[in-house]
Amino acid sequence: MSSRPRRRSVAGCAALAALLTAPVALSAPASAAGTTATTPVVDFNGDGFADLAISAPRATVSGVTDAGYISVVYGSLAGADSAHPQLLTRATEGVPADVLEGDRFGSWTAARDLDDDGYTDLVVGGYHNPVVLWGSAQGLSGGAALAGTTYQVGGGDINGDGHADLVANVGGALEVRFGPFSRAGLPASTDTLAFDDEDGPQGFTVGDITGDGKDDVVTQHGFEEMQYKSRMWKGTSTGLSTTFQSTGYYTVGGVIADVNKDGYGDFIARQVDQVSETMEYDKGDIRVVYGSSSGFSTRTAKINQDTAGVPGVGEAGNIDANYGDQFGYALAAGDVTGDGYPDIAVGVPGEGIGSIREAGSVVLLKGGSAGLTGTGAQAFNQSTSGVPGVSETHDNFGRTVLLADVNANNRADLSVAAPWEDGTYVDSGAVWVMRGSKYGLTTTNITSFSPSSLGAPQKGARFGTELAR
Repeated sequence: MSSRPRRRSVAGCAALAALLTAPVALSAPASAAGTTATTPVVDFNGDGFADLAISAPRATVSGVTDAGYISVVYGSLAGADSAHPQLLTRATEGVPADVLEGDRFGSWTAARDLDDDGYTDLVVGGYHNPVVLWGSAQGLSGGAALAGTTYQVGGGDINGDGHADLVANVGGALEVRFGPFSRAGLPASTDTLAFDDEDGPQGFTVGDITGDGKDDVVTQHGFEEMQYKSRMWKGTSTGLSTTFQSTGYYTVGGVIADVNKDGYGDFIARQVDQVSETMEYDKGDIRVVYGSSSGFSTRTAKINQDTAGVPGVGEAGNIDANYGDQFGYALAAGDVTGDGYPDIAVGVPGEGIGSIREAGSVVLLKGGSAGLTGTGAQAFNQSTSGVPGVSETHDNFGRTVLLADVNANNRADLSVAAPWEDGTYVDSGAVWVMRGSKYGLTTTNITSFSPSSLGAPQKGARFGTELAR
């Protein structure tokens, strides 16, 4: 245990903000904020169907390069309703601030009902000040600026009071912004957990490890080319604990979900070597650290493409050839089969398909009473029968994944993105939605959409860089 971080509390502070680090290479997840043990439904219009908010941060908007936008595809009884999309930019009426070159609006997102009105709200950030867009019966409309600076935001309920909170990584500190938020974007109060500069978190995952109804935060750490072991900070009635428990492993990204349904959240993340610069060439492993009432238990498991039942073969890359498979680069949790056990979608964006390098794939690992295993695992790529499109070099299919029930049939559907997919223009990006079923994912009634099909800006947009959760 350690007590190095220190806490500062300020009541009634303004919320978050936006200073975003440079775009990450394929060696680290674009967003490390994970899902909670019971994933909240992202439902902007309150109709009971999960909605998709898809980022295209490199798009040109109103003639301004790298300005970025969000496309919202609402859920419906028939699934993702791509015929009635919503386009949100800094130029949209009610969205604070102006369209700015290099803003990359949508580089990170977080979705929670911040003002307790029953509709999910969306926090959107880039290189400039982030904003919160308010949910309503008509969907997202209007918003407020959030002050401050931050590298990443995630949602949860840290103090267990039933109000959604935001956790912000501000480099040398984690700031917990307690809900409910006012329509001016102000939290009820703020709690800050500060670190020494070298120990500041690179990213974090939010979820209830201990099963006490308060979300905990697992942080990842590194300095220069070295990684440090990730740490859990317990949620309490006053904020995050100032002492941590180590996971015992070097990890990046991750999700928290109760995959064996024992009442405790389990931490699932990409396991890496201590030397950060080797990540992009790894074949990839994920580490499961099971939860308990006191935090992390001693039970862990490592899963990769060489695990029994997992399709494919783990392949490493090298500096003279190509990236490795990077199994676990992106992760998402949700109950695909409807059996009550969360399943885990694993992005493998560096996967080669035949001789096609870095085409990418996605693997579904199924939860059960025995925990997360390779039993019954499924794999999909653009060369899989029934999946629209064609596997191409550097598509990075699986770079972003999300499990959400877009047709409200109590089975999570998989949204998987390939931000470097070429359409009319290079790197315009695309997203596919596969339905959940009793037996797992199916390509029956699969849908796909791109900036072109949604009437959004296309050129170099990298549509699908983020999927809000």
